[in-house]
Amino acid sequence: MNYDVVIAGGSVAGLFCAREIARNGHSVLVLEEDHEIGTPEHCGGLVSLSALDELGIIPHSKTFEHLIDSAQVFAPNGDSFTINSKKQKVAEVNRRELDKQIAHQAQKNGADIKVKTSFQGLTEEGVRTSDGDIKCKIVVDARGVSSLINKDRDGILSSAQYEIYSDWIKKDKVEVYFDQEKYPGFFAWVIPSNDGVGKVGVAGKGIRAAQVLEEFLSKKGKFSIIRKIFAPIWIKGPIDNFVSDKLVIIGDAAGQSKPTTAGGIFSCGFAGILAGQAIAKYLETGKKSALQEYQKKWKEKFGKEFEKQLFARKLLERLDNQTINKLFESVTPEITKEISENDDFDFHTGSIIKLLGIKGSIKTAQTLIGSEIKKLLS
Repeated sequence: MNYDVVIAGGSVAGLFCAREIARNGHSVLVLEEDHEIGTPEHCGGLVSLSALDELGIIPHSKTFEHLIDSAQVFAPNGDSFTINSKKQKVAEVNRRELDKQIAHQAQKNGADIKVKTSFQGLTEEGVRTSDGDIKCKIVVDARGVSSLINKDRDGILSSAQYEIYSDWIKKDKVEVYFDQEKYPGFFAWVIPSNDGVGKVGVAGKGIRAAQVLEEFLSKKGKFSIIRKIFAPIWIKGPIDNFVSDKLVIIGDAAGQSKPTTAGGIFSCGFAGILAGQAIAKYLETGKKSALQEYQKKWKEKFGKEFEKQLFARKLLERLDNQTINKLFESVTPEITKEISENDDFDFHTGSIIKLLGIKGSIKTAQTLIGSEIKKLLS
């Protein structure tokens, strides 16, 4: 069996990559180890409509669930503030259906997709799979965080997410809970799919995620579990090199999810598009420099924002609960109003800065350790 390109991993990044390669007339095979595309659903499913537009996706009725109107953010002591998110036009999408929709686009352009087939390694002429060897010119690693686990465990957090039925889930409101003792370095979340149904999760460094999530849910109220998902998340930013000879790395495998929230539909999906276009150009010209265009263009679009998010993450990791509580005391109605006016969900460091109180709150700024703040503001 021969292909121009074999892509290991059939999630957002891999499928967008396949779409672009096939669209340019080259043969491409996507290997997905699970029994169907879109399973299991690791992601919370929040993405802006503008991001979907850039990715070339108009979500159909099965994919699009609803828009999020607001986000309520809680401090460890229970204090909270609410951000109006209507201007950001953030959608909750069904990730299973989104992946299937992208897969359909890829197949329509000529890509092949093979499920229940795992990538087992590189060979001199291509790849070894659970179903035999395949010859190819380029291999794309889109296997997600599993590709990073043995390289750098410091950037990996444990997470658990349950999809549940519960009367306390409200259709249009996301909830975020900070507590450095329960969710060190991260937070707990409630993302509604509809009234009374949604995804509830926790992540943190060194935690027993399932146990912590069960404790969180028990305090929230009655619920019924639809499904459970356990997966590591990566929060350390992009790896140094996206391209190594004829191996191209994309998506979570390249560390392209947001360091702040681990969300990656846009940043990982766009990486797939850029990689697919670069690979197509390489196949047409034979010039290896064409492959490097992928990393260059991704860094141009996301690099500075990700650097700032990494600094924001370092600040968060240095704050204890007492300091976080003080930060929340300093969040004024003017700050929440200003954040609500920000229409960019995908590049959100400016909102983080305002929430930390760095602008307009001397009291809060004094609680933060100094020189790194300047890097956030630059």
